[in-house]
Amino acid sequence: MSIWDTLTGKKQSSSSTPTSSPSTSSHDPPTSPPFKSTTFDPHSAADVSSFLNDTSLPDPSQLHPLAGLNKQTLDYLSLEESALSDLPGSQSALPSRGWSDDLCYGTGTTYLSALTIGGTWGMIEGLRKSPSSAPPKLRLNSVLNSVTRRGPFLGNSAGVIAMVYNGINSTIGYYRGRHDSANSIVAGALSGMLFKSTRGIRPMMISGGLVASAAGAWAVARKTLF
Repeated sequence: MSIWDTLTGKKQSSSSTPTSSPSTSSHDPPTSPPFKSTTFDPHSAADVSSFLNDTSLPDPSQLHPLAGLNKQTLDYLSLEESALSDLPGSQSALPSRGWSDDLCYGTGTTYLSALTIGGTWGMIEGLRKSPSSAPPKLRLNSVLNSVTRRGPFLGNSAGVIAMVYNGINSTIGYYRGRHDSANSIVAGALSGMLFKSTRGIRPMMISGGLVASAAGAWAVARKTLF
């Protein structure tokens, strides 16, 4: 190398050309084949009916929340006949499986009946108390006050008596092994006396007699009709 070559930066061709090693050629990435474009055929495309008619889709009728109720697959909705009460004289208007059903049915029916009778009583009383010449709003207010006073009072009182009555009646029937008119009359007398036990002897006797009479009438009606 001359001094001129050194000053101008010119190098020898042998030193500027790198030597290729055989190891670098083996790591070259593979070349991909050239891309070939395909033409689109509109007749070969899938339409909406191709996946709507697929058998793998679930049946829409099975997605309903009440689907399958007619197949008797839910145990808590089927009432077995063998679970009904088999005590003599336990037949009534509704099928009963024991004291729990009697307590629910008897208390609920008695409460609703007494609430209706009390509401009717309050409506008649409110119409009688308000003069006919009073404005409609005042008459309506008088009727509502009487209905809300008489209805809940009679309904709550009858519901408590019915709850105690069904409990005593079921207990007597369990130990006696049967349900008859004697059970109903005794349970009615005891529940009526217990309801008025804080008022004295005379109110206790009157209440016990009234409830015993109602229980006896129900026992006779149940024996006759059912």
